[in-house]
Amino acid sequence: MQLNGTAVLARIFLGESDKMHGRPAYAVIVEEARRRGIRGATVLRGIMGFGAGSRIHSAAILRLSEDLPIVVELVDEEARIRGFLPWLGEMLGGGLVTLEKVEVVRYAAKGGA
Repeated sequence: MQLNGTAVLARIFLGESDKMHGRPAYAVIVEEARRRGIRGATVLRGIMGFGAGSRIHSAAILRLSEDLPIVVELVDEEARIRGFLPWLGEMLGGGLVTLEKVEVVRYAAKGGA
């Protein structure tokens, strides 16, 4: 699969404890993105943050079991990312989704040309 030039980066901001169908929401999102042929996905765990509820989530030593921030990043052509958004909107109970245009300068499997 090729991906060159202008693409779209979707960022989905969640909490670590967010669930979909009883499973971690980030895992369900990545698996569905892969099933739909989205070209790339990465899950990042934050050490501190807050969202619409203004509650601070932190990895401070006394709060390690708290709900840490999670960001799922998806990269693909704009049409494919926008086609994923209706499913995502139906599945998300809360969170934040952003889109931004990016320039892809390299997209290849390990050892790829």
